[in-house]
Amino acid sequence: MTVDSTISSPLGPPACEKDAKALHFIENMTRNTDSVQVNVLAEILAQNADTEYLRTFHLNGATDRDTFKSKIPVVGYDELHPYIKRIADGDRSPILSSKPISEFLTSSGTSAGERKLMPTIAEEWDRRQKLYSLLMPVMNLYVPNLNKGKGLYFYFIKAETKTPSGLVARPVLTSYYKSDQFRNRPYDPYNVNTSPDEAILCPDSFQSMYSQMLCGLLMREQVLRMGAVFASGLVRAVRFLQLNWKQLAQDFATGTLYSKITDPSVRGVVSDMLKPNPELAKFITEQCSDENWEGIITRIWPNTKYLDVIVTGAMAQYIPTLDYYSNGLPKYCTMYASSECYFGLNLKPVCDPSQVSYTIMPNMGYFEFLPHDSTSSVTLSRDSPPPLLDLADLELGKEYELVISTYAGLCRYRVGDILRVTGFHNSAPQFKFIRRKNVLLSIDSDKTDEAELQSAIDNASVLLREFNTTIVEYTSYGDAKTIPGHYVIYWELLVKDSKNQPTDAALNQCCLAMEESFNSVYRQGRVADNSIGPLEIRIVKNGTFEELMDYAISRGASINQYKVPRCVSFTPILELLDSRVVSTHFSPAAPQWTPERRR
Repeated sequence: MTVDSTISSPLGPPACEKDAKALHFIENMTRNTDSVQVNVLAEILAQNADTEYLRTFHLNGATDRDTFKSKIPVVGYDELHPYIKRIADGDRSPILSSKPISEFLTSSGTSAGERKLMPTIAEEWDRRQKLYSLLMPVMNLYVPNLNKGKGLYFYFIKAETKTPSGLVARPVLTSYYKSDQFRNRPYDPYNVNTSPDEAILCPDSFQSMYSQMLCGLLMREQVLRMGAVFASGLVRAVRFLQLNWKQLAQDFATGTLYSKITDPSVRGVVSDMLKPNPELAKFITEQCSDENWEGIITRIWPNTKYLDVIVTGAMAQYIPTLDYYSNGLPKYCTMYASSECYFGLNLKPVCDPSQVSYTIMPNMGYFEFLPHDSTSSVTLSRDSPPPLLDLADLELGKEYELVISTYAGLCRYRVGDILRVTGFHNSAPQFKFIRRKNVLLSIDSDKTDEAELQSAIDNASVLLREFNTTIVEYTSYGDAKTIPGHYVIYWELLVKDSKNQPTDAALNQCCLAMEESFNSVYRQGRVADNSIGPLEIRIVKNGTFEELMDYAISRGASINQYKVPRCVSFTPILELLDSRVVSTHFSPAAPQWTPERRR
């Protein structure tokens, strides 16, 4: 088709006129970042001027940035919890938002150790849907002809709960998949998926996964892209295929759907698609009966061009496993969002996972940034608000903690994400996600965060290469029961050659390699202070982390948002992990440390 040149974009030649309009919108937003932010803040403050929360701080109807910054405190969830609890308990007065709270969006349950309730309003889904509508126009700039096939995406919901007031509480993606915006979305040839909505909306995770996998296999030659929300979700899908391929092949051979798929809507739509296909049954059997699953994705779905998954932050540890299963297919991260707010998108998705940066769209909310210095601790005071910076005033290379204000009533709320400015698109900064601001492990004065733990895991994994082995999954625990206390790291390994398994000596050296990677405070505690004992790695049976996720889901976690906790302390989880341990390993020596190396 011919695209109107007057709405073409500097980002690149659009695939169609609809894409051209989307790219033009991105350009308009990013060229006018500060003015858009001023308008967004004014709209938020005007809309919620009569709320109890804003009246508490005597804003008196002001909508300008200076007044807002001088009077409204920077807060975390603990400060907002009493207000949120009142809403959850049934107080319908305008507490945080002048518009009715339509539901609560829950946190993933594995971030910050608790499930948080984030109030939202109905109109927010129009704003979020606008961001979703920008993703494919950007991807079409880099990957041509995506309208010639389909995407195989593994999406899930969980059964929602209700607060005492009757308001629904559910994960943000469950809310999206159940929204009118998703269910009544217009047909887009560039965004057609293999999974029927009935399968996505099935609350039974087994039936949902089975049906989505079956449909993906039926349409395997049409699949051009594959994905899940997190990289862990796609790894889980491959593991599901390993466990269930025989039954799937049987379904293809007979043309009859597995009897355990009992959800009427799912069974109806999938049965209509399923016809006897002995050739497909034979193909699946040939591919999946082989013990070697290297490249299984490209063998079964040969036209797949890329994997659409989040592989930043803690998800980076799944990259080797996905590379193994996909023969190194590119992995693209497209979007940056949370339960609190949708933030932005990756304008250059075709890049190495380590180079992923997101451009925050200034229309999504009002964004402020607290300069982050990992060597110091910033205490925020209501009486003396900190000098937060605006979206248009950030510096290249600096790190910041993200603070948001939303139309739903969150004001100057600390999300907890640490971001580093990597560049700019027009006047909009682009960010690399560094970590969630949480300390994972601490035995004495040491403090080890998620990024440092991930780096230590990466360094230790190098020692496993000679054994053709990778770390599939991991978590950690600060064991204070021993004297002195010590770090315990649980590893699940993927051993690709059973005749060349990692030796005990090599795994002991992995312990030391991790300790050498930690900061000088940790190493001083090990060497000089004797306040920290040798690091321990416990190898667990294959499938252990699948059991861990199943346990979390049984307690209300969302399969779609689930992330393996990088540190655990809950006794039943520790008992599960310890019951699956097959070997234990300790550092054979102390790490290197001298006062001169302290940092």
